Amino acid sequence: MEQIETTQPVGRVPYDVIVVGAGAAGMMAAGTAARSGKRVLLLEKMEKSGRKVRITGKGRCNLTNARPAEEFAGQIRTNAEFFAPAFAEFNNRATIRFFERQGVKLEIERGDRVFPKSGKAWDVANALLDYCVDNGVKIVYNTRVTGIMTLGDRVFGVRYVNKRGFERKEECDRVILTTGGVSYPATGSTGDGYAFAADLGHTVEPLRPSLTPLVSSHPQMKYMSGLLLRNVRAELYIDNEPVREEFGEIGFSERGIEGAVALRMSRDAVDALIDRRRVKIVLDLKPALTDEQLRDRIARERAEMAPTEFFGELLRKLVPKALVMPLAQELDIHSKNYVSKLTDSQIDRLIRTLKGLTLPITDYAPFEFAVTTAGGVRCDEVNPYTMESLKVRGLYLAGEVLDLDANTGGYTLQIAFSTGRLAGMLKK
Repeated sequence: MEQIETTQPVGRVPYDVIVVGAGAAGMMAAGTAARSGKRVLLLEKMEKSGRKVRITGKGRCNLTNARPAEEFAGQIRTNAEFFAPAFAEFNNRATIRFFERQGVKLEIERGDRVFPKSGKAWDVANALLDYCVDNGVKIVYNTRVTGIMTLGDRVFGVRYVNKRGFERKEECDRVILTTGGVSYPATGSTGDGYAFAADLGHTVEPLRPSLTPLVSSHPQMKYMSGLLLRNVRAELYIDNEPVREEFGEIGFSERGIEGAVALRMSRDAVDALIDRRRVKIVLDLKPALTDEQLRDRIARERAEMAPTEFFGELLRKLVPKALVMPLAQELDIHSKNYVSKLTDSQIDRLIRTLKGLTLPITDYAPFEFAVTTAGGVRCDEVNPYTMESLKVRGLYLAGEVLDLDANTGGYTLQIAFSTGRLAGMLKK
């Protein structure tokens, strides 16, 4: 849908609720409130709504996950108990029905991840926008909220700066704060909501990137950019103690180590790095084989090769082409060595490396590359059954502004939809 900027003053009409931020949570909250008959004003500082939704999932938008409720709950990394009432009110099945009713055809892919059949994240963002427009939400773009106004312990409106740079205010006794986090700041997520909440007496848990690439000091990393490894097992070690194991895809880019496996590990890795602890990831490139089975496999491959064939050609039978040279250098065995000249100790070293390639983790990618933000407004300062602040009456919070964090795979957007829906119901 074409988004037409509203140029008339925000005031004139008294509103029942003002929603700050037109992202996934904000549009869900605004549309829900308007559908129940409320007069809703949605303020967005960017020139269009849902900018982060439009780029999520590499432009495809993994909007939820179809796992059963009990399995879904296990993917919420922080404050899962707080999230449970919102999910019970509007769960992943409800999300699927919602978008299908909005005309978005969906399909379930590997890992129960749910995507629009079109492969276009815009369809999801536009469906949310349609939900707001069709229910009468007034949306004003290019309008930056600068503060939440209160009288005693109660909200009574917002201050904002309009497109022309003039400061204005809009009075209203209910405000829903859905300003997002600080990841992908180019989309408008610059942490405004955290400052608003803190000014109103809320505690904000330290912010750090989550679902973000990890940076390794391994000398071969520069040769592995663009490499994607499938069906690998990865184990995260902190101070040489294993803390997390994952199975699936892991990739390498100029940003660092990424892919679903690394992103799921990143929350623990980032926290450990901030605490100056030692972090490493150990990859099992052949998880389906034991050491002995792998030894037999290598022996069979060598037996079928001519004595004058090179070690690099043996590696090519075992790993993707892009990993051959980095692995040869890791093993300190020249790729042009004859396979017939390999020693038993070199074969042992090859097996150990294939079953345990160690990547020291020394840093993490910044918020610009993080899928979401860990930390945020403390959940014990918010009513989990209404999303209303326990400190300021009439203030509701939803989405990434809260200290809710989940694994990759559609869970983060579901948090936005569930909490946004509950906030938009304006329960007391």
